[in-house]
Amino acid sequence: MSMLSLLCSCFYTQPHPNSLYQYGDLEVKGLNNRLSGQAFEVILKDPDQCRDKSQPQPLPSPPRREVSLKELQMRLEAAEERRKSQEALVLKQLADKRERVQEVLHKAREENNVFSKKTEEKLIQKMEVNKENREAYLNALKQRLREKEVHAAGVRRNKERQADLSG
Repeated sequence: MSMLSLLCSCFYTQPHPNSLYQYGDLEVKGLNNRLSGQAFEVILKDPDQCRDKSQPQPLPSPPRREVSLKELQMRLEAAEERRKSQEALVLKQLADKRERVQEVLHKAREENNVFSKKTEEKLIQKMEVNKENREAYLNALKQRLREKEVHAAGVRRNKERQADLSG
């Protein structure tokens, strides 16, 4: 019986005879067949028991050959070259990062200097405007004061004339 028919039998209420099924290294026994469902016992076989004797055994590793001193030196030199090139690459990457950091810092300083200059120019301009406004305000006050003095002098003269005429 195939695995599909075994699974389909779980959904049907028809009872199946209690039989033994074998699928490679699995052994399935039906335990209970009821209208509410079925129960199965699944038994796994030992891998040594299920291995066929006809299967080839894994091949032994190939024999190791002797390595000459010259070959070892060549390998060491190649490893040293790889290490040096890796080290040079890392140093180059670090130098690039350091250069980028310096560029960013330089740009930040320039922007800060430009901002400071603009702010200083605005402050100087505001101070000049405030100075001009204050001078204009003081000149206006002096002008009104002069006008009041002129008016007061005119009133005094008129009062003196009236006093001379009446008196």
